[in-house]
Amino acid sequence: MRLVVASNRLPIVIDRHDGARRIVPGTGGLATALAPILRDRGGLWIGWPGALEGDEPDLEALLADGATQAGYTLKPVMLTQAERDQFYHGFSNEIVWPLFHDLQSRCNFDPSYWSGYGAVNRKFAQVIRENVGRDEFVWVHDYHLMCVGQALREGRWSGRIGFFLHIPFPSLDIYAKLPWRMQLLRAMLAYDAVGFQTERDRRNFMHCVRTLLGDVSTAREGERGIVRVGERRVRAGAYPISIDYQQFAQLADEPEVAERADRLRRDMPCPRIILGLDRLDYTKGIPFRMHAFRNALARYPDLQRQVSLVQVVVPSREDIPMYQNLKAEIEGLVGQINGQYTQSGWVPVHYLYRSLDRPELAAYYRCADVGLITPLKDGMNLVAKEYCACSIDNDSVLILSEFAGAADELGRGALLVNPYDIEGVADAIHRAVTMSDDERRARMRRLRRTIRRHDIFAWVNEFLRESISTEPEHFTPIERQPVAREREAALAWSASLGAAD
Repeated sequence: MRLVVASNRLPIVIDRHDGARRIVPGTGGLATALAPILRDRGGLWIGWPGALEGDEPDLEALLADGATQAGYTLKPVMLTQAERDQFYHGFSNEIVWPLFHDLQSRCNFDPSYWSGYGAVNRKFAQVIRENVGRDEFVWVHDYHLMCVGQALREGRWSGRIGFFLHIPFPSLDIYAKLPWRMQLLRAMLAYDAVGFQTERDRRNFMHCVRTLLGDVSTAREGERGIVRVGERRVRAGAYPISIDYQQFAQLADEPEVAERADRLRRDMPCPRIILGLDRLDYTKGIPFRMHAFRNALARYPDLQRQVSLVQVVVPSREDIPMYQNLKAEIEGLVGQINGQYTQSGWVPVHYLYRSLDRPELAAYYRCADVGLITPLKDGMNLVAKEYCACSIDNDSVLILSEFAGAADELGRGALLVNPYDIEGVADAIHRAVTMSDDERRARMRRLRRTIRRHDIFAWVNEFLRESISTEPEHFTPIERQPVAREREAALAWSASLGAAD
């Protein structure tokens, strides 16, 4: 059957330059993860194009051009300014995002946000009904659209619907603070299957269901949880998302990327390079990371002139004061560290505030001796996996927050740290920089084997086979398809999707 993806945003951006408009690939972990699947098997992506109703009179033609380039169909869900503000800026990013990342003190529980969230979810459901057959599978993604399944069921939709949550699901004591906790749980149980990044997230969800909903029953079926809602059975499982490992490894081996990586190394005359790469967000722990790096320079003077931190921050939500303040805090810390420790011919922190295209991103991954990825909380963190896939010389070290979902898979090869522990992260930096060549290679080989074995295709197959297919033993796996010449342009366009998680 055709795969239909529904997410908050279409994987494109309408670029306006010198009065001209064109479709360019968007950024984000979801687009990076799913583009190879829809590209290789064909499909339909439903989402908001980023333009408000009436703003783009030629939107249909632009999206048709974007679909030709991407290799799959794009269908827009149009929003008004009020809908965008209440649904996206409001409920999604002022309530769900901080709450599900255990930062409830940052929540704004405005009652109007809930009604706006429901209205937009019903609008998405309507577009699905108008464009999707009931024998097709609809895969709804992430915290923006948790109520789409319920809206479809209320319209007597009988087709199969799956949902995947890309961010963490909180523990009961955190989730219970949500004023609409019961309604949201019931909405999530309208799906046939609900997927989470980690087993911890799945357990948290099942605990909330058992505790807060008295009219459902739960059971265990292998590694999956089962919720019985009347005559329906809802499966809940952990399916850690991954990347197109082969694509990143091949890209890192391209001569252009190798040349860029060599140039980056020449521009930073120190033996070791540490890379931090994050979207601008308070969950990424960038200020804590800066404090830890400064602590490492102070407590381990042998690191001075021997290591530089390259911190790349990808712009995000720049119109929100909280994010403006975070950007100012990061830049202030960069200035303080450089002002205190810079020496002739050596700058401790190199700071970039911009997006990177795919070859440039791979070059930074390849040239970095240490990947420093320390979010305070993360559903998965695909940057960690991309970094390892691009470490084709097997001589790099990954320092990873134990609160990233990726820590469950990568913990045996990475150096796991508590991002709140400034001295602990500093100790890990020193250990990574001074680690023996044999240990570095052994750890990175283990990491790359894990990611290669469980790539993006394995993720999709596992979710569809175990959570959607009524007869898993008869499920036909999705495989990487040979690249035909006529599709090379579409692949090149899709491969330039951004990678900030």
